[in-house]
Amino acid sequence: MTETVLITGCSSGIGRETAHAFLEDGWDVYATARNPADIETLGEAGCNVASLDVTEPDEIERVVDRIVDEAGRIDCLVNNAGYAQLGPIEDVPTESVERQFDVNVFGPHRLVREVLPHMRERHAGRIINVSSVAGRLSVPGMGVYSGSKFAMEGLTDALRPEVAEYGIDAVLVEPGPVDTAFVERAASEIEGLDRSGAYDSLYAILDDSQAVGGGGPGAIHPREVANTILDAANVTDPAARYPVGRAAKLSVLARFVPASLRDKLYGLATSVIAKNPLGD
Repeated sequence: MTETVLITGCSSGIGRETAHAFLEDGWDVYATARNPADIETLGEAGCNVASLDVTEPDEIERVVDRIVDEAGRIDCLVNNAGYAQLGPIEDVPTESVERQFDVNVFGPHRLVREVLPHMRERHAGRIINVSSVAGRLSVPGMGVYSGSKFAMEGLTDALRPEVAEYGIDAVLVEPGPVDTAFVERAASEIEGLDRSGAYDSLYAILDDSQAVGGGGPGAIHPREVANTILDAANVTDPAARYPVGRAAKLSVLARFVPASLRDKLYGLATSVIAKNPLGD
């Protein structure tokens, strides 16, 4: 019987590539996005498409019920929808922090709660949460985004042993910089901040799109992440975590550098930028 996957955030980048990867592998794919017009081409390619805003519980219930009615099962959930709220902690308003967590943390949590009863009933299933290397290593200017991904990591680490007895796996995929439009929204979130004037050297780094992952050195193609997600869905005994890309693997190792030394390195980098702004 054909296996069924529900994927969120398929309008572009990792989500879109993941939908294609699963489709090419013979899965019954339900690709979702907030704006159905963004995923029309996925429907033309053979995916089942649906509008889904992960912050809306009613929409999540509707989509999951539809899949169960049509396919009879949900074998895999890929929680991919998300965005990055960047900026110094002081400058990011609490409302923006709440919105970040609503999409990046509460959204996946809503979906997990909705699909788990169906997976437990079948005593099978796999939940793949797309996190980030920023969920294991936080750097200046990315505290809010990292906080949401740290939360995703913590939830998944708890979920994994909780559902193991029901034959369900919970997996984290942790990309490093990816060459997608993700950074464009991150840039727009920075532009919307009311800057205090206290962090100009940090903004000089954040305002350079390559510094936050968009096509810069070490950035990988979203298909590489999609292939990792597909592998995590297909393997019999998945790992708890899958860092994707060389930058991700190196950044994970940086966690073992003493915090005091990391802070000094961040301070040095900021000082250099302050004296010689990017692009000068």
